Amino acid sequence: MGASIAERVSTNETDVACDVVVVGAGFGGLYALHKMREIGMSVRGIEAAPDVGGTWYWNRYPGARCDVPSLFYSYSWSPELRREWRWTNRYAGQEEILSYARFAADRLDLRKLIQFDTRVAGATFDEKTGRWIVETDRGDRILARFVIMATGGLSVPNTPDIPGVADFKGSIYHTARWPQEPVDFAGKRVGIIGTGSSGVQVIPMIAKDAKQLVVFQRTPNFSVPARNRPLTDADHRSFDAGLETYLASLEQSDFGRVPPTAFTAEVPPRDVQWTRYEQLWQEGGSGGFLKAFPNILVHPDVNEVCADFVRQKIRETVEDPKTAAALSPSGYPFGVKRLCVDTDYFDTYNRPNVELVNLREEPIEKIAADAVDTASRHFELDALVFATGFDAVTGALLAVDINGRNGATLKDAWSEGPQTYLGLTVAGFPNLFTITGPGSPSVIGNVITNCEYHVEWIAECLTHMRQHNLATIEPDGEAQTAWGAHVAEVADRTLFPKANSWYLGVNIPGKPRVFMPYIGEGYRTTCKEIVADGYRGFVFGKTAGHERVAAE
Repeated sequence: MGASIAERVSTNETDVACDVVVVGAGFGGLYALHKMREIGMSVRGIEAAPDVGGTWYWNRYPGARCDVPSLFYSYSWSPELRREWRWTNRYAGQEEILSYARFAADRLDLRKLIQFDTRVAGATFDEKTGRWIVETDRGDRILARFVIMATGGLSVPNTPDIPGVADFKGSIYHTARWPQEPVDFAGKRVGIIGTGSSGVQVIPMIAKDAKQLVVFQRTPNFSVPARNRPLTDADHRSFDAGLETYLASLEQSDFGRVPPTAFTAEVPPRDVQWTRYEQLWQEGGSGGFLKAFPNILVHPDVNEVCADFVRQKIRETVEDPKTAAALSPSGYPFGVKRLCVDTDYFDTYNRPNVELVNLREEPIEKIAADAVDTASRHFELDALVFATGFDAVTGALLAVDINGRNGATLKDAWSEGPQTYLGLTVAGFPNLFTITGPGSPSVIGNVITNCEYHVEWIAECLTHMRQHNLATIEPDGEAQTAWGAHVAEVADRTLFPKANSWYLGVNIPGKPRVFMPYIGEGYRTTCKEIVADGYRGFVFGKTAGHERVAAE
C-alpha cells in the first residue's frame, strides 16, 4: 500500500486525506476506530449524532432496554474495560448502555477521531487513484483508501405513510428518535402504533402516566418475561469464570442460530416441552427459549408447542378474553421474528386506561388533526407514538449514495435484494467493508460480538494487504453469488422465512423479500477457512487501477 494517504498531497486544498473512514460511532464503529489506529492506519470517524452510542443514542424512549444480558452485551476483547466497568442490572437500560459507550470512547481516547453531527451523503470510488471520495452533508470531502460502514442494522426509523399524519396537531414521537428531554404524558390521551420490541417496552411505561393509552396493533408478537434484576457479586464472578468458555464457543464450527443436530433430533413429548418452557418462563430472558430444544426453529411440531405455551400464558394474564385473543400470535412460528422480552407487558392490558385496537379487524383509515380514525371508530388523541421499527440491515447503507466501479451504485446492485460476500464486502465496490452487513449473523444474536469479529477480520485483512503491497480488495462475483445462495438455502431449511418479519424487509414497502441475516452454523470457521485458503473468493488489485489478481 506504500505511504499513508495522509502523507500525500490531496487533489484540492480543502480535501482531507486518511487511510480509513469509519462511518458510524456505535459499538462497531468505535471498535473499528480503535483497531484501525492500533494497526497503524490514519483513521477518521463520521457520526450523524452529537455523541457516540449509535442506536443507543437515538433509542432513548421510556423502557428502552437490551434483550441480551448486559455482561455479554459488552466488549469482550479488552480485559481493562471489563475490570473498569460494572453493569448494575441483568438487562441494561438505554441510559446505562449509552454511558458504557461513552466510557469506552473516553477510555480509548476515540472522540478526537470522530466528526460528530455529520452525515455521509455519498461515497465514490475513484478508479484512477484507488481512493474513495467521501462527501458529507457539511461539505467535507475526504479521500480514503478504505471505507468501513459501521452504520448499524437498526438505525433508520420506519414511519408508515398513513394518510393525514401531517395534519395531526398533537405531539408526535418515534421510539427510534425520542427527544432528549423527558416527555410528560400525564393527563394525556396517547395513541401508539406498533407492538414489536420497542412497543412492548414502551407501552407499560406510557400506560403508567397517560390518562388514556390506545394501542394500535397490526400483528401480535411473541414476548417472554425479562425477569430483570440487579446483578450481584456472584453474577460477576460467574461470568468472569465462564468468559473464556463462552468466547471459545463462538469459534466452534457448529456455532450458529440453528445447531447441526436440529434436523435429526427427535420430537420431545409435549409434557417434557411444557415443563421446560415453564422453567424458562420463570427464569426469564429469550435465549433459553430459542435453545430449549435443538429443533425448535426447524420442526413445526416442536415450535407449535412453544407457541401454544406462550399463548396460554397470555390467556392466563390478560383478563379480557377478546383482548387476550388479539394479543396471541398466530399464523407464524415462535422465535422467527425477533423475540420480545418484556416487563409487565401483558399485565398492562388489564389497566382501565389501556385499550387494544386490532387493526386486522378495523384498520386505520386516516389520521386527523386530533384523532386517529379506524374503519369503525374515532379515537381523539393528544399525542401519537410510532413504535414501527426500522428499515433494518440495509436501510442505513442504502441511505448513502455509494458508487463503485464503472459508476455502479449500491442501490442498483441491491435492487433485487442485498448481495455480499460474508456480509463484509460487495463485488464492484473495492475497499468497502460493511460491519454486520447482510449475509452475516448481523442482527441475529449478540450484535456486539458480531461487530467485534468483523472489525478484527478487517484489521487482519488490511494488515495482509499492507504486507503484500496490495492496493484493493473486493469479492469475485461468482463467490458472492454462491454465498448469497448459501445464505438463502440455510434460511429455507428453517422456519424463519415463514414469518413476515423485518429480517426479510417486508415491513418496508417495495423492499425485496430476502432473508438478510446468516443463521447457519460455523460462520467464523468459514471466514477463517477462506482466509487460510489465501482469501478464497476475493480479488486483489496490485495497483489503484485495473491490474487485478486473484487471491494469493
